[in-house]
Amino acid sequence: MHWVHRARSRVRNPVHLVVVAVGLLLARLGLVDRERAVRTADLAWPRVVTGVARMSKNAVDVAMVGVAAGTVAITGVGFAAPYWGLAFSVGGGVAAGTIALVSQRFGAGADEGLGLAVRTSVAVVVAATLPIAAAFWLFAPALIGVLSDTPEAVTLGAAYLQVVGLGVPFAALNLVGSRVLVGSDDAYTAMQLRAGGAVFNVVASAALIFGLDMGVVGAAVGTVLSNVVVTGAFALGLSRGGLPGVGEFPVRIDPFGPVLDLGTARDLVSIGLPVMGRNLVWTVAEFPMLAILAAFGPTVVAAFVIARRVWGIMNTPGWGFGLASSSLVGQALGTGDEATAEAYGVEIIRYAVATYLVSAALVALFAGPIVRLFVDDPADPAVPVAVTLVYVACVAVVLQGVSGGAAGPLDASGDTRWPFYSQFLGMFGLSIPLTYLGATTSLGLTGLYLAFLAETSVPAAINYYRFATGKWKAISREYRPEAAAAD
Repeated sequence: MHWVHRARSRVRNPVHLVVVAVGLLLARLGLVDRERAVRTADLAWPRVVTGVARMSKNAVDVAMVGVAAGTVAITGVGFAAPYWGLAFSVGGGVAAGTIALVSQRFGAGADEGLGLAVRTSVAVVVAATLPIAAAFWLFAPALIGVLSDTPEAVTLGAAYLQVVGLGVPFAALNLVGSRVLVGSDDAYTAMQLRAGGAVFNVVASAALIFGLDMGVVGAAVGTVLSNVVVTGAFALGLSRGGLPGVGEFPVRIDPFGPVLDLGTARDLVSIGLPVMGRNLVWTVAEFPMLAILAAFGPTVVAAFVIARRVWGIMNTPGWGFGLASSSLVGQALGTGDEATAEAYGVEIIRYAVATYLVSAALVALFAGPIVRLFVDDPADPAVPVAVTLVYVACVAVVLQGVSGGAAGPLDASGDTRWPFYSQFLGMFGLSIPLTYLGATTSLGLTGLYLAFLAETSVPAAINYYRFATGKWKAISREYRPEAAAAD
């Protein structure tokens, strides 16, 4: 009952209230264990808040840019978005390895191995992202030009990409820092730092866009500054074991220990590469997707960018439940308790789907007013297209609860290949072909709507199948602390 008391003592925002209420309702219906539901909620809700803050920040950036510079500026930022997504694809891959190793070592009390995993993660992610930042700085116009031949959109997109690329290593480091805390049973502190960074980003971007009339460059500078600030906070807090005004961290990492361990790096790469590939699937898919959408015209491109921003906010429950699953399943696996690990996996899938239903219903109810926040002219032809896309996204996102919930235990165990395969098949096997058919045949926008559904339905089916086989439990034995010690 200690977990119940702790969770209730922190109910102080609508997101937490909804997450806890859904969990307790499912427990009353006998679909989840009450104690596991409350512990899941305790880890999940801060990450959901972080996701809402960060995705809202992205949406607000697009809205401010649209109000300040028009629909063409939204299109330019949209063309830069898949490149910026590389930071989260690469950083997220390394971070997936981090949370798998950290959660298992934290659960087993292997403090020395935990610190080595964190320092190695930092070294790997910095080495992987610095070349990306350099490429964006040097080749931004050519990179945006791959996606569009509209001069103004290319100019604005390149200006945004060149500056925002400087924040790529910091954004990736923030993911690693967050996973260290979540894997150590503390999502609340990670939320404070990253959500606080999102608020700082919005304030800074607003001042730069409107106060200094910097347009898309102002939005980019605000993003870079916020990521630098949050990276500094994670580094200071983890090295000191806490931060003034934030509190103690669950772990303290000696920054002067061994920086790179080859065995740990191999584990990070073997776990993280498929996750990186899974993240890259959408990032890479955006390139042909945007190029195909260009055939529909700038109105549909702008509507798609708006709908994806709304989708990002709706998808935030998956951030929380996916990481909660990875942490709690990983901790159970670290102690060899495979039965509890499986119980967490099953129940978190149910929990995630139920929460997604609430999120989708709320967004569907207010789809029109939400879309109109992104444009200065309510009569803009992009509005009705975006509203319909948001309705379709509300259906598709529920399936994301199954996909992300089932991927959590697979990530925790190191069985990360299947989620990659499923995401690849969903995007390149169905979603992009359907979009192409819509752009080139009488199928029209219906093809784009079906593409949204295909993007989540295929991963949901495949990930759940793999989870149900139970093979991930055997794979986890290769990455547990005793296996690392044997190496």
